[in-house]
Amino acid sequence: MAKTFRAALSLLALFTVLFGLAYPALVTGLGQWLFRAKANGSIIVVGGRPVGSALVGQTFSDAGFFWGRASATSPGPYNAAASTGSNLGPANPALLAAVKARVAMLREADPGNSAPVPVDLVTASASGLDPDISPQAALFQVGRVARARGLQESVVRRLVREQVEGPSGLFGERRVNVLRLNLALERLAKTEAR
Repeated sequence: MAKTFRAALSLLALFTVLFGLAYPALVTGLGQWLFRAKANGSIIVVGGRPVGSALVGQTFSDAGFFWGRASATSPGPYNAAASTGSNLGPANPALLAAVKARVAMLREADPGNSAPVPVDLVTASASGLDPDISPQAALFQVGRVARARGLQESVVRRLVREQVEGPSGLFGERRVNVLRLNLALERLAKTEAR
């Protein structure tokens, strides 16, 4: 019995050192060496201060900014501590009501825009933290943003096209990071004001 107990304790100690200390240290070291920005949260720094992460969406509600996807996190949108989807099925009345409310909000913010509302502007992602929208969702907002900023639509549309990123690897869709787009918009507005 004592021999079995010692063997079990020895294995516990070995596995604790290997998989509780050595393996996490190796993975952390490799992450810092090979993927430093991603391993540290892909923080975007402007003027020496962090303004957000390229991996987590932020709330933009001013008409002069591009808006991201809806967020289903609580108690507030884009709460990384409460990452979750809405878990509402496509026939759920609560989801349908939320989508109708979001469509109405977008139409009210840009009454002259009769284009179909892109689905990613009215539905939340699975995590509720998605920082990206489709190029169509960004282009849908060009008129509102251009009018609010006093810019020509063609200039804002070109800015959107410059911010389109390709798929990640073999899979995925083309996308626009909302924070990066809004930061580029701020830089553009400053140069246009000169």
